[in-house]
Amino acid sequence: MNTIPRSALILGLAGLLPFLWGALTVMRPELGMWGQTHIGARFIGPYVQLFYGQVILSFMSGVLWGFATRASGATATVGYTLSVIPALWAFFMTGVGPITSAVNLVAGFLALLLLDWYFWRLQLAPPWWMQLRVLLTSIVVISLLPVIF
Repeated sequence: MNTIPRSALILGLAGLLPFLWGALTVMRPELGMWGQTHIGARFIGPYVQLFYGQVILSFMSGVLWGFATRASGATATVGYTLSVIPALWAFFMTGVGPITSAVNLVAGFLALLLLDWYFWRLQLAPPWWMQLRVLLTSIVVISLLPVIF
């Protein structure tokens, strides 16, 4: 097993906070009301999850682009092309209602996991990459389920 660097694990887990907070405010309406009163409606429920999900998919496009820079020739071209898909998906597929947007985010994050695997398989991502990405993606998907159901 490859060990995930401590800083990458801590920062990755910290990046889940908006997803988890959003799920909590969906499942606990009183927490959602507190959040709306104290930090604003944009930072509770599906709103925070959907907006942050768009940000993270776009961020991950940049990460994949960085991996593509480690390749050359046709492999680099394919890598650059694939790397823009998560950002484009987030842009085009999350502008609808909260349930459909959440479903589309789940699909986007699961597809991103396939792209992560592709770059990892080509040894363009660190050896520990898939351990981290499976963990984070699983939590993101689970946190979006209360919006969908």
